[in-house]
Amino acid sequence: MRKRRALTTVIAGAALFAAALPAASYADNQPKAAQAQRLSVDLAASEGPVLRGANGALYGLSDDGVPSDAALAPLKLTTVSQKPEGGAQHPNGDALTVSKSFFRNGGDAVYILLQDMYTQWPYQDLGIDDYLPKVEKMAKEVAGAPNSERFVYVPFNEPDQIWYKLDSSDPAAYQKGRDRFFAEWKTVYQRIRSIDPDARIAGPNEAGYDTRFLPEFLTWAKANKVLPDVMTWHELSSGSLRDFQSHYDHYRALEKSVGISPLPISIDEYANRRDLSVPGQLVQWVSMFERNKVYANQAYWDAAGNLSGNVVRSNIPNGGWWFFRWYAGMTGRTVKVTPPTANAIDTLQGLASYDPSRKQAQILVGGSAGDADVAVQHVDRELFGSRVVATVSEAEWSGYEGAAAPPRVLSRTKLTVGEDGSVTVPLTGMKPMSAYRITLTPAGTGTPRAADVPWSASYEAEDPEKATITDGQVYTQGTVSNANGYAASGTKDVGSLNKPTSKVAFDVDVPKTGTYDLAVFYGNQSGAPSTQTLTVDGQSAQPVTYPSTLNWTYRGIQHISVRLSAGGHTLTLAHDKGEATLDKIDLTAAATPAASSVSYEATLADPSGSPRYDYSSAAGTGTGSLVLDGSDTAVFDVYAPRDGYYTLTPQGSGGRVELSLHGTTTATAPGRAERLFLTAGNNRVTAAPATKSAVRLSSLDATGAGDTKGLASYEAESGTLGGAAARTASDYASGGAYVGFLGDGAANDLKLTVQAPSAGRYLLIVHYANNQRADGHQYNTNIISRTADIAVGGGAAQRVTFKNTWTWNDYWSVGVPVDLTKGANKLTFANPSSYAPNIDRVQLAPVKG
Repeated sequence: MRKRRALTTVIAGAALFAAALPAASYADNQPKAAQAQRLSVDLAASEGPVLRGANGALYGLSDDGVPSDAALAPLKLTTVSQKPEGGAQHPNGDALTVSKSFFRNGGDAVYILLQDMYTQWPYQDLGIDDYLPKVEKMAKEVAGAPNSERFVYVPFNEPDQIWYKLDSSDPAAYQKGRDRFFAEWKTVYQRIRSIDPDARIAGPNEAGYDTRFLPEFLTWAKANKVLPDVMTWHELSSGSLRDFQSHYDHYRALEKSVGISPLPISIDEYANRRDLSVPGQLVQWVSMFERNKVYANQAYWDAAGNLSGNVVRSNIPNGGWWFFRWYAGMTGRTVKVTPPTANAIDTLQGLASYDPSRKQAQILVGGSAGDADVAVQHVDRELFGSRVVATVSEAEWSGYEGAAAPPRVLSRTKLTVGEDGSVTVPLTGMKPMSAYRITLTPAGTGTPRAADVPWSASYEAEDPEKATITDGQVYTQGTVSNANGYAASGTKDVGSLNKPTSKVAFDVDVPKTGTYDLAVFYGNQSGAPSTQTLTVDGQSAQPVTYPSTLNWTYRGIQHISVRLSAGGHTLTLAHDKGEATLDKIDLTAAATPAASSVSYEATLADPSGSPRYDYSSAAGTGTGSLVLDGSDTAVFDVYAPRDGYYTLTPQGSGGRVELSLHGTTTATAPGRAERLFLTAGNNRVTAAPATKSAVRLSSLDATGAGDTKGLASYEAESGTLGGAAARTASDYASGGAYVGFLGDGAANDLKLTVQAPSAGRYLLIVHYANNQRADGHQYNTNIISRTADIAVGGGAAQRVTFKNTWTWNDYWSVGVPVDLTKGANKLTFANPSSYAPNIDRVQLAPVKG
C-alpha cells in the first residue's frame, strides 16, 4: 500500500559523526515502571528453525548498489517486493535490475508486483485485454533471466480496494467484483504458467485480512486448480499488532476446512511510518511474524532504496538496521517467549533463539518503558555449565536519517544457573523506542570485560519543564491514532523555528566537568544545509550545521562536542540560516568524543567453514572465542563514523590473522593493530588464519576518529573537462565550485590525474550531489540515482551508482575501490547514456595506511 496522502518532498543527509551515540539503558529522565514486568523464555519449547522471514522491504532496493553490498549482506534478507522491469509506477526498483545485488548478497526471493507496470495510483483500470500483454512480457523476461526460480509473481495488488472493490458493503457490487476477480485471476495465472511453467504465484494480496472473501477465493481456486503458491495479504495498521495472531489462526483453520495443504504466508507489506526505523517498534512486529514462521516485508511509505527507512544514505546503519542485524544473527531454533501481555499494541514483546551447536541463546526484546525481568527457563546445565555470561546491549532509535554506532553493551554479568535451569536477567530503565539483546553463553573462567556505560541524559524540545521555546511551535507526530505520522521521541517535536528570534533553550544538568557529546535530533527541508547557533549559558556561540533530510520530520542527528562544568547549564539552539525542526537533544559523557572504540565479539560474527566455539575462558569480551582453522573465516561488520583510517586489532592467540577489506588483505598477529581505511558506515572485514596454525579470536577491536592523514584531495574543477561538462560555482562545494553536466554523451567527461605513492589497492572517495527526481507521483518521493563510469588509465570502466542526496546543495561520499600503479594515474568520469552526478572533489587513500 502506498501512503494515502501526498507528502512534501526535499530530501536528506545524516550526520556521519556517530562516535558517541547516547547509550543509555541507564539514562536520566527515563520513565520507571512501578513494578518490573516479566517476560519468560523457555529454551526447551522449540518453535522451529529460525526463519528470519520478517526482514524484507517493499522497494527496499532502488538500484544495483543502493543500498550498498556492505549494508545488504549482513541482514541476510529473505524477500523484497519490487516492480516489473520497466514498470512505470516508480522510476527505480526494477525487479531484474536490483535482483543482481539482492542475490549477490544472499537474498532469497524477489516478489514482483505486476500491476506496478502502470503509472497511476490507484492503478488505471484499462481492462484485462490491456493488462494481459504486459503480464506476458514480464513473464517472458523473468523466465529467461538468471535465477528465474527465485522470483515470485504477484498478479494483483490490493484488489479489495483497486479494480475489483472487494471491500464494497453493497452485496451486489461485491459479487460483481468478486466474479470479475475470479475470472481475471484465472486468466492471468494460467497465462503466466503457460510461459513460465515453474513460476511461483502469490496472492490474492489484499490490503487487509478479509474473512468474507478468502473462504470463497480458496474454495474457488482449489476447484479451478489456480491456488496461489504463496498466500499474501497486508498488515498496515497499529491494530495489526493486536489482530495478526487471530488473522493467522483463522487462515490456517480455513485451509483445513477447505482441504488444502498449508501454504507459505507472506505479509508483503507491514508496519506504519511511526514503526519504521524504530527498534522498539520493529521488535513487536518481527516477533509475531517470526513466531508464526511467515515472511514479511516492511511497507514503502517514503523513498525507495533505504530498506524502508533502515539505511542512511547507501551504506550507513541507523538504529533499525542494527536491530535487523541482530535478527540476522539469530541461529538455531526459535523458542517460546511469553510476554507480559500477548497481542497488545506498544507493549513489551520479544523473540528468542537457541543454538546448542554454538552454546548460545539470544533474546531480543523491546516496545516498552521501565523495568523488566527476563526469566530464561530450561538452561541446559550440561551444555552451559553452572554459570553463564549474560551480555545486554541496546539498539537505540537514531531517526530515519541518523547514523548509529554499533549497539552499546550495557552489562556483562556472570549468573548462576538455578537447579531448575533458570536464569533471570534484569533490564532497568528501558526506553520504548529501543530494542535490547540478551546473549547467554557459558561463563568459563576469568572475569568478563566490564561494560563501559557513560552518563547520558535526554531532553525533549517540547518539554515545558526542560525547554523554553521562543517563536516556535509544538507539533504532534506519529502516535497509535496517527500511525502514519513520522516517529518522534515523545511523539512531538518543535518546528516553525524560521524567525530571526526563533530558538529553543534547554535546561541541562551534568554530573561532572568534562567534554560531552551533544546529539541534536533534527529535520531540515529547507533545500540546503541549514544552521542554528549554539550557545552555552549565552556564551561562546558556534554554528551547528544540519544536512538536508527528506522532510521536516524525517529525523537525522547532528553531533557537537561541548565542554561543560559540573551542574546546571542552558544550551540554546537559535535560528541562523535556513530552518531546522528539533525533536530532542541527548547529552553523553565522552572522554574522547571524536573517537570510536568498539569490540566486535568473534562468537557473534558471521562464520563460514566449521569454526569451533570455545567458552573455556571469559577473557576478552566475555562471550568466548571462535577458533578458526584451515579454510574457516569470520566476517565482522565494522562501523566507521566517517571516512578515514582506523586501527583494527584482532584479539586472541595462536597463528597470524589475515584481515580482508575492500578487496585487499593484510596479515597480523593477534593483539597487533593494523591501520586500515574504512568508509563511512558499515565495512565487512573478513578474518581468516594466515598460516596453517589455528587462530583463537575473542574479538576484533576497532578504534579511531577517522584519521585522514595520508589522503590526497583533488578538486573536480581542477581536472580537464570535456564537451558540455562545466565548472559551476557553489557556496556549498568544498572549493567553491563543482563539475556539472557530466555524462549524457560520451564526450562530456572529467579527467583527473592523481598521484599514487605506491602500486596497490586504493579507495577513491567521490564527493558528489544529485537531486534528480521523476515527475510527481501521488504518494511516494520518486528520487532517482545517477551513475558514472569510472576508469583508471586505459582500463575498463566500472559503473558506480550515486544515490540521490535530497538536494543539489548537499554533498555525500561514495568509496570506490581502484587499483593504481605507482606515480601518475588518470581517472575518467563519464556516462555516455545519461547524466552523472555533480562531482565536487575526490580523495585518494591506500586501503592499508
